[in-house]
Amino acid sequence: MVLRKMSFNADAIEREKNRIETEYRRRESEVEADLYAPWQPAESFIVSERKNTAARLLQKAGKFPVAGDKCLEIGFGKLGWLADLLSWGLRETNLHGIELDEKRARVAQNALPKADLRIGDAANLPWENDSFKFVVASTVFSSILDSDVRKLIAAEISRVLISGGVFVWYDLAVDNPRNPNVKGINAKELKNLFPQFEGEIKRVTLAPPIARTVAPRSLTLAAILNAFPFLRTHLLAVLVKN
Repeated sequence: MVLRKMSFNADAIEREKNRIETEYRRRESEVEADLYAPWQPAESFIVSERKNTAARLLQKAGKFPVAGDKCLEIGFGKLGWLADLLSWGLRETNLHGIELDEKRARVAQNALPKADLRIGDAANLPWENDSFKFVVASTVFSSILDSDVRKLIAAEISRVLISGGVFVWYDLAVDNPRNPNVKGINAKELKNLFPQFEGEIKRVTLAPPIARTVAPRSLTLAAILNAFPFLRTHLLAVLVKN
């Protein structure tokens, strides 16, 4: 299915793009600039768990990426998982990405000048069918409130991923009561978005407000609290396309 031909969805896609771009600007003005900085104890704790869990699940599935694999990140932001992929041994020229926000995309492109990083929306991916062995989408779908646009993007991910390729998902599983511009996606909805995929889904990430309170004082206590599934707010999945 080539979604760029589905013009009847153009209005919904444009509304979502405009809403998300407005939310980007709001967060830039209202959220502390260093909230997600790597030196923040909570951010380091959250990212480390996410990366380690993904690596274990990929290895377990026999799908850990290797040099030469073409990899795509949907919504790479200022760098996203691209840096993780480099640390796993991927070449910079193996890395591809699409990002809605031009300002964020420029930051990533300056850091990775040899990577193929493009500005655009994920409902119209500018790559051919079966282009990638590895695709990752991190905190992307929870920012999309229109269910039809979610389905379009899921179908585009499936289109550009080869049969036997792996898709890594990381996103909110619960709503954020303080932010109506995000909507959590549970395991059932995730499976419905990607019915032709099979794999493992794990509940991860100590609720960020708790992590930001506890981690600066005690990483040990943060790890203890993270052992309770009901305190985790995200899903991490490693899914293989049939």
